[in-house]
Amino acid sequence: MRIRSLGVIDDAVVELSPGFTAVTGETGAGKTMVVTSLGLLLGGRADPALVRIGAASAVVEGRISVPPGATAAVRAEEAGAELDDGVLLVSRTISAEGRSRAHLGGRSVPVGLLAELADELVAVHGQTDQQGLLKPARQRGALDRYAGDAVAVPLAAYGEAYRRLRAVAAELDEITTRARERAQEADLLRFGLGEIEAVAPLPGEDVDLAAEAERLGHAEALASAAALAHGALAGNPEDPEAVDATTLVAGAGRALDAVRAHDPALASLADRMGEISILLADVAGELAGYADDLDADPRRLAVVEERRAALTQLTRKYGADVSAVLAWAQESAARLTELESDDDRIGELTAERDALRAELSLLAQALTDARTEAAARFADAVTAELASLAMPHARVSFDIRQTESVDEASGVEVGGRSVAYGPSGADEVELLLAPHPGAPPRPIAKGASGGELSRVMLAVEVVFAGVDPVPTYLFDEVDAGVGGKAAVEIGRRLAKLAKSAQVVVVTHLPQVAAFADRQLLVEKTDDGSVTRSGVTVLEGEDRVRELSRMLAGQEDSETARAHAEELLATARADG
Repeated sequence: MRIRSLGVIDDAVVELSPGFTAVTGETGAGKTMVVTSLGLLLGGRADPALVRIGAASAVVEGRISVPPGATAAVRAEEAGAELDDGVLLVSRTISAEGRSRAHLGGRSVPVGLLAELADELVAVHGQTDQQGLLKPARQRGALDRYAGDAVAVPLAAYGEAYRRLRAVAAELDEITTRARERAQEADLLRFGLGEIEAVAPLPGEDVDLAAEAERLGHAEALASAAALAHGALAGNPEDPEAVDATTLVAGAGRALDAVRAHDPALASLADRMGEISILLADVAGELAGYADDLDADPRRLAVVEERRAALTQLTRKYGADVSAVLAWAQESAARLTELESDDDRIGELTAERDALRAELSLLAQALTDARTEAAARFADAVTAELASLAMPHARVSFDIRQTESVDEASGVEVGGRSVAYGPSGADEVELLLAPHPGAPPRPIAKGASGGELSRVMLAVEVVFAGVDPVPTYLFDEVDAGVGGKAAVEIGRRLAKLAKSAQVVVVTHLPQVAAFADRQLLVEKTDDGSVTRSGVTVLEGEDRVRELSRMLAGQEDSETARAHAEELLATARADG
């Protein structure tokens, strides 16, 4: 892993070997930046305050070995990343302005993808994780993770039923609490539909009636104009001397017909004159029919105006025109059917709610049974690990309990009782610790010291490693508050874990560092920065000097050197 311009680190390369690597150094030397860098590669939050003062950006680059066919490898390739002989190149850049970029296998990717891959590749634990372990919800999650499919399968079914029950209950509550509003809405819709049904409008009727009213209102003028036009075209029987258009056109046509044989152009005009004569005759005939059919009855006009007034009443309330009124009626009829079916819907939802609650009761009971069984195994395994961590008399157990529901209708039945429930079941899970014989089991948040909590968390992680292993474990001063024999046992246990996984530990304890396969020293230069040469692999005499410093604060103390050599000898003997 290469780190540039991050915190106190100017430019440094950290080589993490297989097995157990311990990262040591003076307080403030930058050891935590090693953990922070790895966190950034794993999708951690990018804080611009981490960028070294005076630098435009901080960059962390890493090479991660990924087993072929592993979920992380498949997911990376789906994102377009390229693996180089099983090695995945990852980089993260943070600008001083706060922008963050991530690259995976040569391809720019969302930071969230790095976090997704991290779950498969690395387990990170530090002081904040210890505090997280104090929360009952995290303890329940740890137990569920340990239980595996025995809990995961019913929990998935429970979660689906729980979400459906929430949706059904919300809809049922909406219908019942708004019953009065919905009844009022139904009454308004019935009134409107009744008004429309009483008038019974037809599509386009308002347009047709408007045209008819216009004709009836001007019937005399229309009849007079039609008669005058007819007379001008076809003649007036009462005035035989009058000249009409039909007679004139017929005469013109006869004159042209007489000479059409002498000129084709004139023949064409004679044909057109014939067409005019026919058209005049047709128009004259239609004018005569129009005058005969024209209804000038004032009673009909009154009927039309009354009908138009009725339609206007509807368009004022329900739409801009009759078509809009009919559309409103269609939509309102469908809505009224929905509102009137509330009673049926309430019955259906109530039945579904009761069935879901019964299903949740069975699934919650199954979760409780699976968690209880797994808790006994988990507690025994962690207790056995604590014995290897200088806590031979400590005993870990789980308290799995349920809270009585406020009333029967708001709970699910578990163990013959109506209990409160949530998205993860009805169980409240709490990890208890009895540190010595005779001590009552108490929640680890109250009954464990800092050193005991560190060892409990390490024991939990070791147990997890046996059932749900990841390739790499990173512990950031998880040994805080521990010393003496307990520190030696932690080092021994981490070395054992490193036989099946890569383990990286940031530590102040020489007892832990002595068990590492490789020890890295983080040192600042005189100007307060960590440069490329500031992260070194310690071997031989250099490692003894660093362990001596960690033991006594003096690299050249003969007593400290002897103790350091003894620690290394003990670690090699165990290995």
